[in-house]
Formats: sequence, C-alpha cells, structure tokens
Amino acid sequence: VIRSYSLIYIKFVVLSVSDDDEIDYSVKPEFYDPELDDKDEVWVQKKRGGRSSDAILNCPACFTTLCLDCQRHDRNVTQYRAMFVVNCKIKSEQVVAHLGSKRKRGKKGRGSSEAEAGSDMGKTYKRVCCLVCSTEVGVIDEEEVYHFFNVIPSES
Repeated sequence: VIRSYSLIYIKFVVLSVSDDDEIDYSVKPEFYDPELDDKDEVWVQKKRGGRSSDAILNCPACFTTLCLDCQRHDRNVTQYRAMFVVNCKIKSEQVVAHLGSKRKRGKKGRGSSEAEAGSDMGKTYKRVCCLVCSTEVGVIDEEEVYHFFNVIPSES
C-alpha cells in the first residue's frame, strides 16, 4: 500500500506597530508631579519639628525609611543614634547585655578608657528590626535611645 501525503506550507506574516509609534509624548503622564519634591520636603520638616539631622536612615535590605532625625556617632561614623523612629519593631524577647570591654591603650589614653568602660558596664539592649522585612538594624537601650549600626544613610 502506498500512501501519498501532501504537505501544505502556510506562511504567516505578522505586522506589529512599534511601541514608540503608539505613545503620544505631548501629553504628560498622570503619575508625574513636578512639585512632589517640595511637598516631601515640607512633610519631613514637619516631622522633624524644625530640627536638623545628620542623615535619613534606611533599611539596607528593603530601603524602607527608619529614621528622619538622628545624630552620627563621634568616632564610629557608620553608627547613628535617635529617639524618634518609624517602621521599626523592638524584639523584646531578644535582650543583648553589654558588659563593657577593657581596651588596651597606649600611655596617653589610659584614664579615658577606664571611664568609658565604666559608663557602659551592665547596660542591656534590645534588638531593633525593620518592620517591613525584619532585618536587624540596631538596638535600643534602657533609656529608649535607638542605636543604629546596620542602615543606609542618605542626605538629609
């Protein structure tokens, strides 16, 4: 038995229009607000109460704003302290005790290291995390001062 097959080739032609041809650039998009930066600056100034800040602190994982008003640490420039924060949660079940450390210093700095270690002796801290992604961003002490060490600072 001999079978005969006939093959039919069909050619498809697809016509497409470029995306650039469909966009009307003379109309401004609805989501654009040229005065938005000014509005944001007024909002931040209201939140700060007229105080200046060393930086605006953001979460390193999700870039959520954590603090609008903070002070940079004198010696450790990557650390900040603040009293008023947003988008932070305190892990009250995780307490960190700081027992102080005896630092070896040269002859010039002996008196100051003992005083500094004595001032930090016995303080307890609670871990502070980002409210959005739960990344640990710092600690809070007994006096309710936040100490941030894992944040991204930006210009204030």
